Amino acid sequence: MVRPYAVKGRTLKKRRVEEPAPDEEERTEDVSEVGEQEGDQIEEIVDERRAEEALDQIPGLPINAPVDRAKRPGVIFVLEKACLEVGKVGKNFQILNSDDHTNYLKKQNCNPADYRPDIIHQALLAVFDSPLAKAGRLQAVYVKTEKGILFEIKPHVRIPRTFKRFCGLMSQLLQKLSITAVGKREKLLNVIKNPVTRHLPVNSKKIGLSYSSDKLVNLSNYVATASDDTPLVFVVGAMAHGVISKDCIDDFVSISEYPLSAACCLNRICSAFEQRWKIT
Repeated sequence: MVRPYAVKGRTLKKRRVEEPAPDEEERTEDVSEVGEQEGDQIEEIVDERRAEEALDQIPGLPINAPVDRAKRPGVIFVLEKACLEVGKVGKNFQILNSDDHTNYLKKQNCNPADYRPDIIHQALLAVFDSPLAKAGRLQAVYVKTEKGILFEIKPHVRIPRTFKRFCGLMSQLLQKLSITAVGKREKLLNVIKNPVTRHLPVNSKKIGLSYSSDKLVNLSNYVATASDDTPLVFVVGAMAHGVISKDCIDDFVSISEYPLSAACCLNRICSAFEQRWKIT
């Protein structure tokens, strides 16, 4: 009878496992329990520190240097019918505009020419870049969208320069209802309740601007005759076409013989007050 060949391979040696003594088992259990308790405490401390750091590192909006506005007359602006509508394009929510979302708007049976968020962007830059705002004479800015959403912008906000970043900021505001400052919990942009008159000073004078008004005024003379004791609120349309609402407006005027953009109207208003208060 032929002897079978052995299978070549590496033989594994059995390892001897020494069982710990009963006293040693109890000690290891006690040490492990203490280690787990200390580990839990360390994790809680780390989590708390991470949470505090996260609050400080939340991305927000940069602000300008604070200016003392106490006991100084200022101006209030209300920008009406701003086209800021959020739509879900693909997987993301975006502010709809006529340049980037023409096909999407046509599929929704909407006129792309009506979606002009660039108008409100230019208008806000005209206000916040003016010497009037930098001198601390801007009291407040309120924006009312075409859908009736009202939000307030603090006077020391730095508006994004690029249109794309501005649309991202407005999309975040309309979804989260507020935007905070960088490294702080101060709300710089905040959605508030309608109507806007509940947020205005009691003795304020509300002035609506429109090309369709029959009352043509020289803006410099009009501002010069106003009293500093009566805060002036200028209501300007931030849409491509249409007229602002005359509700709760004390005076309805026109400042030019020609139709002007919202940014041009706001530049003229700021310049008139800068001449009156000698802001250079």
